[in-house]
Amino acid sequence: MTRVAFSFRRTGLIAGVTLREAVRQKLFTLLVVLALGLVMSVGFLRDFNFGSPELKFIADFGDGAIAFFGAALTITATAQLFFSEIENRTALTLLAKAVWRTEFVVGKFLGVAAVAAGFCLLLSAALAAVLWSRETALMHEFPETFAAGRVVHYGNLAAAAWLQWLKLTLLASGTLLVSCFAQTQLFAVMMGFGIFVICHLQNLAQGTSFWLRIMGRITGWIFPDFQLFAAGIDLEFSGPALVRLSVYALAHVAVAGALATYAFRQREI
Repeated sequence: MTRVAFSFRRTGLIAGVTLREAVRQKLFTLLVVLALGLVMSVGFLRDFNFGSPELKFIADFGDGAIAFFGAALTITATAQLFFSEIENRTALTLLAKAVWRTEFVVGKFLGVAAVAAGFCLLLSAALAAVLWSRETALMHEFPETFAAGRVVHYGNLAAAAWLQWLKLTLLASGTLLVSCFAQTQLFAVMMGFGIFVICHLQNLAQGTSFWLRIMGRITGWIFPDFQLFAAGIDLEFSGPALVRLSVYALAHVAVAGALATYAFRQREI
C-alpha cells in the first residue's frame, strides 16, 4: 500500500476545525468575557493603586489579566479539545482516513495557537483603548504633565501582546505533550498549570547551593523561562530581542511538538 505524503492542507483543516470547536465552547466565551470585562473596567480600580503611576498601573493590571486568563484558556482548551477527539472516537475516524498522527497533533496545536492569537489581539486592543481614553482625559486635566505629548508607548503594548502570545503557544505545546500520553483530561490540565508555575518561577531555583544551581540549570533546559517574556509600557524591546525570543519560543515548541508526536504515535486509541 502506497504511503500517503504529509499534507499541509489536511493539517490546516484540522486546525480550522479545532479553532471552530474552541470558539463554540462555553468556557472560551466565559473566559473572554471575564478578561475583557476586567480589562475594560480597570480604570475603576485606579483608587487601589499603591503608588505606581496610574497609566502604568492600568497597563500592568491589564497585562496581568491577559496573562492569567490567557493561560487558563490555553491550557483548558488544549486538553479539552484533544480529549474530546479521543472520547468521541473522531480521532480514530480521522486517522483511519489516511491522516497522519503528525498532522493531527500539529493541526490541534495550530488551532489552539490561533485561539490564543485572537484572545491576545482582542484583549490587547481593549487595553490600548482604555489607556488611550484615560491618557486623553489626563492630558486635558493636567496639560503641563503632558507638555511633551503622550507618554504611553503603544508600540510596547504591541510587543507585549506578541510576547504574551509566544508564552501561550509554549503553554499549548507543553499541555499538548502531556495530553498525548495522559489518560485523563484532568491530569493534563493539572500538569498544564504545573508547567505554567514552573516556567514563571524558574529564577527561584537559582540559589547559592551547588545542587540548587544544578537543578535550576536542568529545569532551564527542559522548561522555557517566562521571565524572559516580561514586558510593559515602560520596557523597550528592540527588533533583534523580539526575534531572539521568537526563535527561543519556536525551538521549545518544536521540541515539545516532536515529543508530542512521538508519544501520540505510541498511544493506543
